[in-house]
Formats: sequence, C-alpha cells, structure tokens
Amino acid sequence: MGLPIVIVGGGLGGLATAIRLAARGRRVIVCEKNERLGGKLNLHQAAGYTFDTGPSLLTMPWVIRDLFAFAQRRMEDYLCLEQIEPTCRYFWPDGTRFDAWQRLPQLVQEIERISPVDVPHFFQFMAHTARIYDAVAGPFLLRPFDGLRELITPSMVRHAFRIDALRSVDAAVRSFFRSPHLRQLFNRYATYNGSSPYVSPATFNLISYIELAEGGWYVRGGMYQLAVALGRLATELGVEVHTETPVSEVIVEKGYARGVRLAHGEVLPAAAVVMNADPQYAYTHLIPGGQREATRLARFEPSYSGVVLFLGVEGDFPALAHHTIFFSADYPSEFRAIVQDRRPALDPTIYIAATCRSDPTHAPPGHMNLFVLVNAPADDGRIDWEAVMPAYRDHIIAKLEVMGLSGLRQAIRYEYYWTPRDLAQRYNAAFGAIYGLSSNSPFAAFARPPLRARRIKQLYFVGGGTHPGGGIPLVLLSGKAVTTQILADLGS
Repeated sequence: MGLPIVIVGGGLGGLATAIRLAARGRRVIVCEKNERLGGKLNLHQAAGYTFDTGPSLLTMPWVIRDLFAFAQRRMEDYLCLEQIEPTCRYFWPDGTRFDAWQRLPQLVQEIERISPVDVPHFFQFMAHTARIYDAVAGPFLLRPFDGLRELITPSMVRHAFRIDALRSVDAAVRSFFRSPHLRQLFNRYATYNGSSPYVSPATFNLISYIELAEGGWYVRGGMYQLAVALGRLATELGVEVHTETPVSEVIVEKGYARGVRLAHGEVLPAAAVVMNADPQYAYTHLIPGGQREATRLARFEPSYSGVVLFLGVEGDFPALAHHTIFFSADYPSEFRAIVQDRRPALDPTIYIAATCRSDPTHAPPGHMNLFVLVNAPADDGRIDWEAVMPAYRDHIIAKLEVMGLSGLRQAIRYEYYWTPRDLAQRYNAAFGAIYGLSSNSPFAAFARPPLRARRIKQLYFVGGGTHPGGGIPLVLLSGKAVTTQILADLGS
C-alpha cells in the first residue's frame, strides 16, 4: 500500500478524511493528542453526569449519510438521529418566551403570538435566504475551494447580488422583521460561526435557513456518539488510530511534507500529511518555516471564545428545554464588549443544553445536567481568567435565577468550568477561539487557510479552521473536499 497518509488530529474533519481515504484503498494513520477522538465534539463525565462539550445540534444530516454511503455503510447501523422539538426555547428579560418548533404550523403560531405583522415577513425572509443558499452551496460549500480566485466565476458574478454580502446580518434581518424579539433571535445565528451579527455579512443568514428548512437533530446517546461512530467506521476500514499521541513537528524536505515527528521522538514517514488542527497553531508550532503564514493569519480577527459551566443540579427546572437561550437586554452592547472591547459582557446571552431532556441517563434520577455556555472574547492575554472566573460564574448564575431558574445556586451538586484559556490549551486553539477566524467582514470566509498548503506540497488542512468553516456538517464537507484534492495530487 506504500507510505501512509498521516492525519494530525482526530476531530470530525480528520476522521471524515481518514474514512474517505481508507475507503479508496489508502493506508491512513490518525494521531490525536487527547485521550479521545472527536476534537471539540467531546465528552465530560463526572459524579454521574454526562456532558457533551462541543456542538450540541446537528443540521444537514444528509452530509453524515453521504459519508457513510461513500464507505458503503448505512448510517442507521451506527447512529440514531432524533429531531428535537422545539429546536430551541428562547427567553427575554421582559418575560417573552418563544419556542422554535420544527413543525411549520406551530412555528408560525409562535411568530403570530408575539408579532402577527411578522408572519408574512418570515416567509419572505425564508425565500430570501433560500436564494442565498442556492447561490452559495454549489461553488463554496459542496466542492473543493482553493481561494477567492476560484469563487470569481461567471456564475458567482451573476449571482453576486443574491448572496447579500454587502450588508450585515443585522441589517438584513431588520429589513424583514419588525419585532425586536425576532430580530434578536435571527441575529443569533451569526454566533454559530463565532461572529457578530452587526458586522458579519448577511450571506450568513443562510445558517438560519438551513436550520429552519432542514431541521435540527440530536444523536441518541449524546452528540459524542457521532465521534464514536466515525471512529468505529474508520477502524473497520483499516485506519490506524492513536490517541494520546501528540505530534511535535511536520517533517518537510525539499518543499514536500514527508511525515511527522511524534512528541516522544518517533518519526512516521508519510506520502502526505493532513493537519486537522488550528492552522495558526500548526504554522506557529508544528510546521517548519511556517511563521510567515502564522503572521499573516494573526492579522485576521479570531472568532470569539467561550466560558463554559458544567453544572449537575438536583431537581427539575421546567422552563428548560433540550436547548434554551436566555437573551441579553442589549444585544449590540453585548457584542461590542466581546468583539471590540475584548471583555466579558456584563449582561451576557446564556445558552443551556440539558441533554437529560432527551437522554435521561445523562444525569442521576431526579437531577439535570446543564451545559452552560456564554460567549467570551478571544484570549489575547489581557484578562486573568482564573482571577475573573469565580465572580463571573456567580454573575451568570444570578442572571439565570432572575430569568426564571429560581433556586439554581442551591441546587448545584457538581460543578466544573472552562475558560478561553482552557479551550486554547485543550484544543491547541489560537486565542481559545472556538471557530477559528471570525467572519466579521464580507470576505473573511474566503481568507481562511486553503485546504492545500500554499508553500509546502502534500501538506493539507481540514476542519473548522479551513474551508468551508466550523460546525459539524461543514467540517465533514471539509473532509470530503480535501480527500478529493489529495487523491488528485497523489494520482489515485
């Protein structure tokens, strides 16, 4: 079979690449530095509680089905997907509640209940975002992409107006909706890729279209079961998977990636190397001569990071659905704090995933598992998170109690937290940025490092830090795209 293709990092993008290469007869080795596969899609278990630590909602499930079909397997033999109803429950400080149902009649009833005038506007918005999706999906999401020059095609020039790239997410949302509640709700979708709705291009309104048109899903047993299933499939196809195996260096000879050196000194020769790692970290620490590219990437704005509380609580909080959002009173001020001032928001929007609503085994009987996430600035060293975190934790819990989770503080039986610095260290994510580079400019999505390294042959990137971006379906599509390039380059 010749030299293997070595994949540095066992996140979903790396696993998708490994599966596709192995299905085409290639020998593949995956080296993952952490104790488990999955990357940011991972697991935290303690005191009888189970928490998914990464993406908590799955969209575009056909991408997973396509991956299994490529390997001549049935997804249903490995995974069980369940639609979540409501997809998310929203609360505002003024007491307004909104359930985002996947069933269209119920969703329309909810919109009519809080803003009757916006019912026709909702359908107009969906038609508009559908046109964006149709224009962008083919040339950008669903095929290999090697830079902005590939996007400037006669078709994309013809459809340039349709992708709505010259106004912000917020400007577009405001042009459709009158209700401040619905404006805030639809602006939230920009956060799915770590960006601000007030500066990211309106093209990203396609995210809300995908969720509302195709639905939101959960993997029975927990989202981490997706990583388990992909790891199982990769192993069945002959992929060599090594966890707790950090890589210290990519070996480059005469402009070609020739293998990797492991942290304990062993060298793995390779026909090609795939980096399923944060590109800025990789260029800084793993790739010889990569400082030039690392410096270029440092000029771009990172996505924001997050503060995570893992709370095991006794009792039930009926207000909580599987996914619940408690909005801030002033969304623009919240994003100014996080993105411009680089400080924790005083009035943060708080997201809670309570997977025990769908998987009761994720908490002891009579208890709940609350994964609490608050957006936070990327860690540029100005904030001493260890000093700040105890007070900010109290602030978050106090807000949740005011917003309806009365008695939460006294109900906590288990607690753990992550700061942006923890995310940076655990996942080698530059600045603790969860989503790589932000998309806070019209062309930021096209500035991501390409799938094929520019100056080193047979070195590739995959995952949320490269094309087409973060989130489960996109990193899986990244694996599909980079596999196409690798096989073309290696002549198979």
